[in-house]
Amino acid sequence: MSEMDETDRRLLAALRHDGRASVSDLSIELGVTRATVRARMEKLAQAGEIRGFSVVTRDDVATSPVRALTMLGLEGPGMDRIRRQLSGRREVRAVHSTNGKWDLIVELGTETLEALDGVLRDIRRLEGVATSETSLLLSTSRYSRV
Repeated sequence: MSEMDETDRRLLAALRHDGRASVSDLSIELGVTRATVRARMEKLAQAGEIRGFSVVTRDDVATSPVRALTMLGLEGPGMDRIRRQLSGRREVRAVHSTNGKWDLIVELGTETLEALDGVLRDIRRLEGVATSETSLLLSTSRYSRV
């Protein structure tokens, strides 16, 4: 796609905020016609800038009192299996593959430190997990990209 303009960027920001916003609401917010919003959304989707829409549940945005990032070093060919095992745990908020020293970074959220300790113990016992390092998240700042 050719370079996005300010309207495209504002449209994407509005959709990030509310992916279910109606075309009418988006047109009012952006100060353009409904036809322009529809055309821009179609153009952004065809260009691959919009890859899809998803549902965010209450659990996805609930703030757990104890949050951590766990970096995992894996051995052997079991990355897909380990990702599946991790995704089945309610304490796992996200799993990221990465480069460098660590193979996976796992975002965790629990109610207590004791619960976090139990999750970490279970993760370290997964076949193929060779090393791990965990950092507690003390505070978070979120920034909107507009």
